[in-house]
Amino acid sequence: MRALSASELLEVWECGLSQTPVQRALELLAVASLETCRDSLPGLSIGRRDARLLTLRERIFGPQMASLVVCPRCGQRLELTFTVDDVRAGSPAEPGPEIAMTISGYELQFRLPNSTDVAAVAESPDSSGKRQLLFERCVLSARRNGEATPPNRLPAEVIDAVAARMAQTDPQADVQLDISCASCGHRWRTGLDVVSFFWSEIDAWAHRILREVHTLASAYGWSERDILALSPWRRQLYLEMVGA
Repeated sequence: MRALSASELLEVWECGLSQTPVQRALELLAVASLETCRDSLPGLSIGRRDARLLTLRERIFGPQMASLVVCPRCGQRLELTFTVDDVRAGSPAEPGPEIAMTISGYELQFRLPNSTDVAAVAESPDSSGKRQLLFERCVLSARRNGEATPPNRLPAEVIDAVAARMAQTDPQADVQLDISCASCGHRWRTGLDVVSFFWSEIDAWAHRILREVHTLASAYGWSERDILALSPWRRQLYLEMVGA
Protein backbone atom coordinates (compact mmCIF):
# COMPACT_ATOMS: atom_id res chain seq x y z
CA MET A 1 0.00 0.00 0.00
CA ARG A 2 1.46 3.35 -1.03
CA ALA A 3 0.30 6.94 -0.72
CA LEU A 4 -1.13 8.44 -3.90
CA SER A 5 0.44 11.45 -5.58
CA ALA A 6 -1.61 14.61 -5.91
CA SER A 7 -2.28 13.92 -9.59
CA GLU A 8 -3.30 10.30 -8.90
CA LEU A 9 -5.64 11.33 -6.10
CA LEU A 10 -7.20 13.99 -8.29
CA GLU A 11 -7.81 11.44 -11.05
CA VAL A 12 -9.43 9.03 -8.58
CA TRP A 13 -11.62 11.86 -7.26
CA GLU A 14 -12.75 12.84 -10.77
CA CYS A 15 -13.53 9.23 -11.62
CA GLY A 16 -15.36 8.80 -8.33
CA LEU A 17 -17.79 11.62 -8.98
CA SER A 18 -19.88 9.22 -11.06
CA GLN A 19 -19.28 6.13 -8.91
CA THR A 20 -21.04 4.51 -5.99
CA PRO A 21 -19.34 4.48 -2.55
CA VAL A 22 -18.33 0.84 -3.03
CA GLN A 23 -16.76 1.61 -6.40
CA ARG A 24 -14.89 4.58 -4.93
CA ALA A 25 -13.45 2.44 -2.15
CA LEU A 26 -12.25 -0.24 -4.55
CA GLU A 27 -10.80 2.29 -6.99
CA LEU A 28 -8.77 3.94 -4.22
CA LEU A 29 -7.37 0.60 -3.12
CA ALA A 30 -6.70 -0.53 -6.68
CA VAL A 31 -4.60 2.54 -7.44
CA ALA A 32 -2.75 2.44 -4.13
CA SER A 33 -2.29 -1.32 -3.84
CA LEU A 34 0.97 -2.98 -4.62
CA GLU A 35 -0.92 -6.09 -5.63
CA THR A 36 -0.95 -6.78 -9.33
CA CYS A 37 -4.43 -8.32 -9.29
CA ARG A 38 -7.17 -5.82 -8.50
CA ASP A 39 -9.78 -8.53 -9.05
CA SER A 40 -9.22 -9.79 -5.50
CA LEU A 41 -10.23 -6.50 -3.86
CA PRO A 42 -14.04 -6.94 -4.13
CA GLY A 43 -13.69 -10.23 -2.24
CA LEU A 44 -12.11 -8.64 0.82
CA SER A 45 -14.38 -8.60 3.84
CA ILE A 46 -15.75 -5.15 4.65
CA GLY A 47 -13.59 -4.86 7.74
CA ARG A 48 -10.39 -5.79 5.96
CA ARG A 49 -11.25 -3.44 3.10
CA ASP A 50 -11.87 -0.59 5.54
CA ALA A 51 -8.66 -1.37 7.44
CA ARG A 52 -6.74 -0.86 4.19
CA LEU A 53 -8.63 2.36 3.53
CA LEU A 54 -7.68 3.67 6.98
CA THR A 55 -4.02 2.87 6.28
CA LEU A 56 -4.24 4.66 2.93
CA ARG A 57 -6.02 7.62 4.51
CA GLU A 58 -3.26 7.92 7.12
CA ARG A 59 -0.56 7.90 4.46
CA ILE A 60 -2.30 10.62 2.46
CA PHE A 61 -3.71 12.94 5.13
CA GLY A 62 -1.89 11.88 8.30
CA PRO A 63 -3.11 10.26 11.55
CA GLN A 64 -5.36 13.07 12.80
CA MET A 65 -9.09 12.88 12.00
CA ALA A 66 -11.90 15.35 12.70
CA SER A 67 -15.65 15.30 12.22
CA LEU A 68 -18.73 17.34 13.08
CA VAL A 69 -21.77 15.76 14.73
CA VAL A 70 -25.02 17.13 16.09
CA CYS A 71 -26.25 16.17 19.54
CA PRO A 72 -29.60 14.38 19.10
CA ARG A 73 -30.89 15.83 22.39
CA CYS A 74 -29.99 19.54 22.32
CA GLY A 75 -28.91 20.10 18.70
CA GLN A 76 -25.45 21.38 19.66
CA ARG A 77 -22.80 20.98 16.94
CA LEU A 78 -19.78 19.10 18.26
CA GLU A 79 -16.33 18.73 16.74
CA LEU A 80 -14.80 15.30 17.22
CA THR A 81 -11.05 14.84 17.00
CA PHE A 82 -9.46 11.42 17.04
CA THR A 83 -6.70 9.48 15.34
CA VAL A 84 -6.62 6.60 12.91
CA ASP A 85 -5.38 4.34 15.69
CA ASP A 86 -8.42 5.27 17.79
CA VAL A 87 -10.73 3.73 15.19
CA ARG A 88 -8.47 0.94 14.03
CA ALA A 89 -9.91 -2.31 15.34
CA GLY A 90 -7.86 -5.28 16.38
CA SER A 91 -6.80 -7.74 13.73
CA PRO A 92 -8.07 -11.24 14.55
CA ALA A 93 -6.69 -14.21 12.72
CA GLU A 94 -7.56 -14.25 9.05
CA PRO A 95 -10.70 -16.39 8.73
CA GLY A 96 -11.03 -19.02 6.07
CA PRO A 97 -13.42 -18.65 3.15
CA GLU A 98 -16.09 -20.38 5.22
CA ILE A 99 -17.05 -20.12 8.90
CA ALA A 100 -18.85 -22.99 10.64
CA MET A 101 -21.29 -22.47 13.50
CA THR A 102 -23.98 -24.44 15.29
CA ILE A 103 -26.83 -22.58 16.96
CA SER A 104 -30.27 -23.72 18.11
CA GLY A 105 -29.74 -27.04 16.38
CA TYR A 106 -28.84 -25.49 13.03
CA GLU A 107 -25.49 -26.29 11.41
CA LEU A 108 -24.39 -23.29 9.39
CA GLN A 109 -21.68 -22.48 6.89
CA PHE A 110 -21.29 -18.79 6.03
CA ARG A 111 -18.77 -16.21 4.92
CA LEU A 112 -18.15 -12.56 5.76
CA PRO A 113 -19.87 -9.83 3.72
CA ASN A 114 -17.72 -8.17 1.06
CA SER A 115 -18.00 -5.21 -1.30
CA THR A 116 -19.84 -7.24 -3.92
CA ASP A 117 -22.52 -8.07 -1.36
CA VAL A 118 -22.85 -4.46 -0.21
CA ALA A 119 -23.16 -3.26 -3.81
CA ALA A 120 -25.88 -5.83 -4.54
CA VAL A 121 -27.81 -4.95 -1.41
CA ALA A 122 -27.55 -1.23 -2.16
CA GLU A 123 -29.29 -1.80 -5.50
CA SER A 124 -32.23 -3.58 -3.87
CA PRO A 125 -35.45 -1.53 -3.98
CA ASP A 126 -36.56 -3.07 -0.67
CA SER A 127 -34.83 -0.86 1.88
CA SER A 128 -36.43 -2.63 4.83
CA GLY A 129 -35.08 -6.02 3.77
CA LYS A 130 -31.45 -5.11 3.11
CA ARG A 131 -30.15 -6.76 6.29
CA GLN A 132 -31.95 -9.98 5.47
CA LEU A 133 -30.71 -9.93 1.88
CA LEU A 134 -27.13 -9.43 3.03
CA PHE A 135 -27.52 -12.33 5.44
CA GLU A 136 -28.93 -14.61 2.76
CA ARG A 137 -26.06 -13.82 0.38
CA CYS A 138 -23.51 -14.82 3.00
CA VAL A 139 -25.10 -18.06 4.21
CA LEU A 140 -23.60 -20.92 2.22
CA SER A 141 -25.59 -23.72 3.82
CA ALA A 142 -27.93 -24.31 6.75
CA ARG A 143 -29.03 -27.74 7.94
CA ARG A 144 -31.09 -29.03 10.86
CA ASN A 145 -31.44 -32.72 11.60
CA GLY A 146 -29.75 -33.37 8.28
CA GLU A 147 -32.32 -31.38 6.31
CA ALA A 148 -31.37 -28.27 4.35
CA THR A 149 -33.07 -25.05 5.45
CA PRO A 150 -33.30 -22.00 3.15
CA PRO A 151 -31.62 -18.91 4.68
CA ASN A 152 -34.91 -17.00 4.53
CA ARG A 153 -36.53 -19.62 6.79
CA LEU A 154 -34.00 -19.37 9.62
CA PRO A 155 -35.31 -17.99 12.94
CA ALA A 156 -34.35 -14.56 14.23
CA GLU A 157 -32.11 -15.88 17.00
CA VAL A 158 -30.00 -17.74 14.43
CA ILE A 159 -29.68 -14.63 12.26
CA ASP A 160 -28.67 -12.55 15.29
CA ALA A 161 -26.10 -15.14 16.37
CA VAL A 162 -24.53 -15.24 12.91
CA ALA A 163 -24.44 -11.43 12.77
CA ALA A 164 -22.71 -11.35 16.17
CA ARG A 165 -20.13 -13.90 14.99
CA MET A 166 -19.51 -11.85 11.84
CA ALA A 167 -18.95 -8.70 13.92
CA GLN A 168 -16.55 -10.56 16.20
CA THR A 169 -14.60 -11.99 13.29
CA ASP A 170 -14.49 -8.75 11.28
CA PRO A 171 -14.55 -5.93 13.89
CA GLN A 172 -13.35 -3.17 11.56
CA ALA A 173 -16.61 -3.48 9.62
CA ASP A 174 -18.60 -1.74 12.35
CA VAL A 175 -16.64 0.99 14.16
CA GLN A 176 -18.62 2.83 16.84
CA LEU A 177 -17.67 6.20 18.32
CA ASP A 178 -18.61 7.03 21.93
CA ILE A 179 -19.74 10.67 22.08
CA SER A 180 -20.61 12.93 25.01
CA CYS A 181 -22.22 16.34 24.53
CA ALA A 182 -20.41 19.04 26.50
CA SER A 183 -23.54 21.20 26.56
CA CYS A 184 -26.22 18.82 27.89
CA GLY A 185 -24.23 15.77 28.96
CA HIS A 186 -26.05 13.39 26.62
CA ARG A 187 -24.04 10.32 25.67
CA TRP A 188 -24.57 8.16 22.62
CA ARG A 189 -22.79 5.99 20.06
CA THR A 190 -22.59 6.53 16.34
CA GLY A 191 -21.04 4.46 13.58
CA LEU A 192 -18.08 5.62 11.52
CA ASP A 193 -18.54 5.00 7.80
CA VAL A 194 -14.89 4.82 6.73
CA VAL A 195 -15.66 5.06 3.01
CA SER A 196 -17.91 8.13 3.32
CA PHE A 197 -15.57 9.85 5.78
CA PHE A 198 -12.49 9.30 3.61
CA TRP A 199 -14.32 10.37 0.45
CA SER A 200 -15.58 13.61 2.06
CA GLU A 201 -11.98 14.47 2.90
CA ILE A 202 -10.84 13.71 -0.64
CA ASP A 203 -13.66 15.82 -2.07
CA ALA A 204 -12.76 18.80 0.15
CA TRP A 205 -9.07 18.38 -0.73
CA ALA A 206 -9.82 18.22 -4.48
CA HIS A 207 -11.77 21.48 -4.45
CA ARG A 208 -9.02 23.16 -2.47
CA ILE A 209 -6.18 21.89 -4.69
CA LEU A 210 -8.00 22.92 -7.87
CA ARG A 211 -8.39 26.44 -6.51
CA GLU A 212 -4.65 26.47 -5.81
CA VAL A 213 -3.93 25.24 -9.34
CA HIS A 214 -6.11 28.01 -10.75
CA THR A 215 -4.33 30.65 -8.67
CA LEU A 216 -0.81 29.54 -9.56
CA ALA A 217 -1.63 28.90 -13.22
CA SER A 218 -3.09 32.40 -13.49
CA ALA A 219 -0.06 33.96 -11.78
CA TYR A 220 2.78 32.01 -13.37
CA GLY A 221 1.33 30.31 -16.44
CA TRP A 222 2.30 26.89 -15.14
CA SER A 223 0.47 23.73 -16.22
CA GLU A 224 -1.68 21.71 -13.84
CA ARG A 225 0.81 18.87 -14.06
CA ASP A 226 3.71 21.09 -12.98
CA ILE A 227 1.75 22.59 -10.09
CA LEU A 228 0.60 19.22 -8.79
CA ALA A 229 4.19 17.97 -8.93
CA LEU A 230 5.21 20.63 -6.38
CA SER A 231 5.40 19.56 -2.75
CA PRO A 232 2.64 20.98 -0.52
CA TRP A 233 5.19 23.23 1.22
CA ARG A 234 6.54 24.75 -2.00
CA ARG A 235 3.02 25.14 -3.37
CA GLN A 236 1.95 26.99 -0.22
CA LEU A 237 4.97 29.28 -0.40
CA TYR A 238 4.17 30.25 -3.98
CA LEU A 239 0.57 30.88 -2.97
CA GLU A 240 1.73 33.20 -0.20
CA MET A 241 3.96 35.09 -2.64
CA VAL A 242 1.05 35.78 -4.99
CA GLY A 243 -1.09 36.85 -2.07
CA ALA A 244 -3.57 33.96 -2.16
